[in-house]
Amino acid sequence: MEAIVVSSKSSEHPQYYAKEIETMDRERLETLQLDRLKWQVRRCYESSEFYRERFDRIGLNPEDINSLDDVVKIPPVTKQELRDEQLSHPPFGRYVVAPQKDWRELHPSTGTTGDPVNTIWTEKDVENITLWTIRTLWNFGTRPGDIVQNGFSYGLWVAGMSCHYAAKAMGCFVLPIGASMAERQVDYLVNPGSTVLLSTPSFALYIAERMNQRGIDPSKIPLKRGCFGGEAGAEIPPTREKIESRLGIEAYDYFGLAEIGPTCASECEEKVGIHWVEDHLLVEIINPDTNKGCDPGETGVLVLTHLTKEAVPMLRYWTDDLARLTTEKCACGRTHARSEGGILGRADDMIIYKGANFYPVQVEKVIRSFEELGDEFRIRLSTDEKTGIDVITVMAEHKTKEVDNEEFRNRVKRAFQEELEVTPGLELVESGTLERTMFKAKRVEDKRVKAS
Repeated sequence: MEAIVVSSKSSEHPQYYAKEIETMDRERLETLQLDRLKWQVRRCYESSEFYRERFDRIGLNPEDINSLDDVVKIPPVTKQELRDEQLSHPPFGRYVVAPQKDWRELHPSTGTTGDPVNTIWTEKDVENITLWTIRTLWNFGTRPGDIVQNGFSYGLWVAGMSCHYAAKAMGCFVLPIGASMAERQVDYLVNPGSTVLLSTPSFALYIAERMNQRGIDPSKIPLKRGCFGGEAGAEIPPTREKIESRLGIEAYDYFGLAEIGPTCASECEEKVGIHWVEDHLLVEIINPDTNKGCDPGETGVLVLTHLTKEAVPMLRYWTDDLARLTTEKCACGRTHARSEGGILGRADDMIIYKGANFYPVQVEKVIRSFEELGDEFRIRLSTDEKTGIDVITVMAEHKTKEVDNEEFRNRVKRAFQEELEVTPGLELVESGTLERTMFKAKRVEDKRVKAS
């Protein structure tokens, strides 16, 4: 595997943390990717019974992978397959490649969609993830000397630890508060005066709400920018606008997942899509109906392959996240592929109602486009007891009772019809009724009666 040396003297290239890699021409980048892909495929075949069985089952050999296009010969792996493998071969399954003596950290998925999937980091994995997370922080303007308030969960979850490692390594003063204590979060924004905030979009809005309740003017605190991930939101224009206006900052989007790694794609200051760390990942967008690659700009399922991961490499991990891809050079000068609009939703979150297909992020877009409504909402799926017909109701908080009238309700319903091509029921409740969250927000309540 070709090695690239990254200078730690970031001041040499003030716009980039790793200029050579981040602005590498596509031909050289793809040569590097192929070299690393061949290395990864061979070690997975030789050291993992899980992968070897999958290859042998279809008569595939590592020598058959001779170009980046050949990656489609490898069958995608799903989260459920990883769960099944862990159950059959506890505790970590047979897809662990690195020997136990090299294991350093355990980081499971959050388990919001089922049993958590365990992943392991070696020392080299920690180093690589730290380096690409530094690039994430650097991309949106963080620099040595910044006070970074880390509002992501620590412990087992990937984001908190990786952001801590990265901010510390790049010379920032880190406040490791984690995803808790909203009042203390506000205190630290005032004194010592954090300049960078990291959290989920939901938690950022909650912190902003508490600031407003305490009468704190965002223009009077040092906070300048924030990066928000762990759930959809920062890439949705109304949500981004609310975070920016209420905290008085520039807000940026990032994406990561436990099975692949945190902060593996992030926005730069241009805000024209999340840049992938293509020296560490091979990124595909696949049409789920045909299992063929999508053309640039087409929406499909995000499929990721580790190129440098040592402990638990994923070969063509089917994320169920929806995105699109462009390899056009960004105005910032970076050449790595971008997903414009960030993550557009999840294939397994799709709601089908009266012949229309839509995603929770579209509901969020509508709700947060109305200043009269609060930030929290719920999508309740139920079955009418008399008719047996599925019913969808959106619950949202009104800021004042004066807006709870027929004229305003009709405005919201028209916005739903325009965005979703269907009109769900609307229930307006008082401000503060719906639970706030410091973690990933779970806003869909499915109480439908399952067909027998």
